[in-house]
Amino acid sequence: MRVGIVILPEDRWWAAEPKWRAAEEYGFDHAWTYDHLGWRNLVDGPWFSAVPTLTAAAMVTSRIRLGTFVASPVARHPVPFMRELTTLDDISDGRFVLGVGAGVDHQHYDGAVLGAPELTAKQRADRFTEFVEALDGLLMTDKFDFDGEYYRAREARNLPGTVQRPRLPFVVAANGPRTMTLAARFGAGWVTTGRGGKTEDE
Repeated sequence: MRVGIVILPEDRWWAAEPKWRAAEEYGFDHAWTYDHLGWRNLVDGPWFSAVPTLTAAAMVTSRIRLGTFVASPVARHPVPFMRELTTLDDISDGRFVLGVGAGVDHQHYDGAVLGAPELTAKQRADRFTEFVEALDGLLMTDKFDFDGEYYRAREARNLPGTVQRPRLPFVVAANGPRTMTLAARFGAGWVTTGRGGKTEDE
């Protein structure tokens, strides 16, 4: 059994650094941080960005795998995000894992602060599918083209590519049939918190 830990990005680095070092020293296999602009009742307190936090964590560790828990299309576009992921994978020497989920837009801070439109469950699943498909293609293929309803890319370059081949692993958050299918197709792992008996897709 491999055990991981979540370290929230709420501390200044002088306080956060010892936590990331300790996670590795205590023998955790993987460590994650939330990739949100703010989170629920913590939104009024300090909060830092996930990718720079994980980059700093990569510089003070050598074994533990590092990941986002979870990145979503609410505040991300696949093309610039691909560059960030490639850089983080390089700096961590192939220890990065992309946790990715659909997001919930207007119901949480990320969507509200961006003025995101209210999407139906189907629209969120459609956008999430495009987001994951585009990221997969961008990370695997140089000069990648993508033409979707939510995202587009034109001959997007990805050199030098990721350290991990054929690309860094995805861990896909999914609860409904469509997103579960997406997780099975693209994921090296699956994230779920359950739905309390609900079965609609997200």
